[in-house]
Amino acid sequence: MQFRPQEAKSKAREASRAFVVERSPELVRYLVPILFGLAGIAVLVSLGVWQVQRLAWKEGVLADIEARIAAEPVALPSDLNPDTDRYLPVEVGGTVGDKALRVLVSQKTVGAGYRVISAFDMGGRRILLDRGFIKVAEDIPTAPEGEVVVRGNVHWPDDRNSSTPENDVDGNTWFARDLEQMAQVLNTEPLLVVARETSFSDAPVTPLPVDTGNIPNDHLEYAVTWFGLAVIWAVMSGYFLWRMRKTAKGEN
Repeated sequence: MQFRPQEAKSKAREASRAFVVERSPELVRYLVPILFGLAGIAVLVSLGVWQVQRLAWKEGVLADIEARIAAEPVALPSDLNPDTDRYLPVEVGGTVGDKALRVLVSQKTVGAGYRVISAFDMGGRRILLDRGFIKVAEDIPTAPEGEVVVRGNVHWPDDRNSSTPENDVDGNTWFARDLEQMAQVLNTEPLLVVARETSFSDAPVTPLPVDTGNIPNDHLEYAVTWFGLAVIWAVMSGYFLWRMRKTAKGEN
């Protein structure tokens, strides 16, 4: 019998087409979950990468704020902008007012206490001074006599959220440093300087200076969450395909 290459090639192509036709429904059945799984992984990984990029950006912002907080203090400007002058380090001289407002706050290692807010008279202007932290059980010391010097940072705190109670002005228990309301009570400008160093002893009040500790930076946790979900998605997609294949074998 004479061997015919063309005839052999033709039979091979027909066999291949028959195999593809026979396997097409199975291939289509697997293709959809594979594409769905890959798409889900791609989306979750991209979200994780985006959070890593946001983390780098946020760390840069926090580094800039920390550098600004620790810079050399300047004289208190006459005009201040909350957007551009937040955390501005200043040195002010004047007298501390006798009246003190108590703002409820909690320190992790100490427990509950108060921020002590008093008026600070600079001669030509009166501002608010955050003197620092005192425990609940301790008495607020009397204001120092005469002129003193305070180094600190200008701040517009954002203490209030949807669950923060209203301040008990009559009972002198404040839950947020609402500058406008405090300024009305103490007859000052709605401008706050948070003390970092003082020329006088204010014990048992200890300065509680501004820092970046209360600025949220959860991007690392978010990135880990998205990458973790991507792994889970990949495992579940693989398991689903395995179950499909096992079911198909059982039917056959």
